[in-house]
Amino acid sequence: MSPHWQRITVPFDYPVYFTRDVLSAANGDLVDAITRREPERRHRLLVVIDDGVARAWRGVAARVQAYVAAHGERLTLAGEPLVVGGGERVKNEPEELARLHAHLHALALDRQSVVVVIGGGAVLDMAGYAAATAHRGVRIVRLPTTVLAQADSGINVKNAVNAFGSKNFLGTFTPPFAVLNDREWLASLERRDVAAGMAEAVKVAVVRDAGFFAWLEACADELAGGHPDRVAALVERSALLHLAHIAGAGDPFELGSARPLDFGHWAAHKLEMLTAHRLRHGEAVAIGMALDACYAAEVGMLAAGGRDRIVRLLRALGLPTYDAALRLCGADERPRFLDGLAEFREHLGGELTITLLTEIGRGVEVHEMREDVIMRAVDGLAYGAPAS
Repeated sequence: MSPHWQRITVPFDYPVYFTRDVLSAANGDLVDAITRREPERRHRLLVVIDDGVARAWRGVAARVQAYVAAHGERLTLAGEPLVVGGGERVKNEPEELARLHAHLHALALDRQSVVVVIGGGAVLDMAGYAAATAHRGVRIVRLPTTVLAQADSGINVKNAVNAFGSKNFLGTFTPPFAVLNDREWLASLERRDVAAGMAEAVKVAVVRDAGFFAWLEACADELAGGHPDRVAALVERSALLHLAHIAGAGDPFELGSARPLDFGHWAAHKLEMLTAHRLRHGEAVAIGMALDACYAAEVGMLAAGGRDRIVRLLRALGLPTYDAALRLCGADERPRFLDGLAEFREHLGGELTITLLTEIGRGVEVHEMREDVIMRAVDGLAYGAPAS
């Protein structure tokens, strides 16, 4: 008998705001984002705050409460703002996820309540996963507070936590209800975190937009110095490029095996785990991009000049292009980061598909990488090549 084929189409849409001072009562972006579908209803909120944000911005919980009070006809707090651990540890500790799930249950949040998350990418990931798996999906509104989260992870459709020694093993594809990028949050970041966030902008430029890459080169000194207008411009252009890919590449939930915006990530994810997150995500991505650029040059896909421009830009922005973890070996004396290839294949669902470069702004897919050539690329980076 022939099967009956059922097709389901579910449209998703969400606004991404580029704003300033989002918690000022005079700024209506947050309340408008939350109430956009049901403007006449009073919406219940739980606000989750990254503890790093709470330390850097004393009184942020009080500002949240004052904002909700100022818009009390449209918003109400289901409970006090909840401060959670920040950084990658929040994705590694199951008790953090369990605590948030329990809190959502205790507050009796329903599917049209809203979880507002203020924090870096790891907190957005964990809280987003908690919200996505409560009642099969409570609305999530993200207020990313880092360069990396505003430029990439905070505006995408993914949530996850780490498990079983693997990055993002448990997760969902759940679009946010809204995202609000407030440049004021970036003012409190350490220089290292600003630089780490820029890695994802380099990534999308090198794969998708040669003109953006040239702009990054031209502005590298100002970006490395944390110039606020330049950093804000980087964030917006990177975010828009990422959004264009999510909306326009035909595979927003990554059902296929191609993930061009994961350029450099097969090694990066493994390096994060091998270093117990001593390397920031963006720092590991920078090393992964440098490695893959050198590999592409080694096999004749990418001209040496293109490789050199990529490595020079990463270094100019204050990003690493090599780490000793690339030399960590298992009992078989094989470098352990190479296991990232197999793990990446598993994460993709079957066939290994890696994006490499033929030129800046143009990525292509390959389905095999030779380990001996990878290690030649590692050697080149270890000994300072290409020249900066």
